[in-house]
Amino acid sequence: MVFAPGEKPGNELEEVKLQNASKQIVQNAILQAVQQVSQESLRRDRPRDSRARGQLGGRELTKKHEKK
Repeated sequence: MVFAPGEKPGNELEEVKLQNASKQIVQNAILQAVQQVSQESLRRDRPRDSRARGQLGGRELTKKHEKK
């Protein structure tokens, strides 16, 4: 094995460790981002659904009451 000036044996192993750590950091960041988007999407959808149901229900009752 021939080493470049300033390169020490074992640097290859360190570089592989750094690459693996870097890949793990990126994978974790992507996973966290996906989870965050998913949670935010659920939070946004829930209030809209419950408000829409409440408003429609209230309107229907008002319309029925007005007809009487």
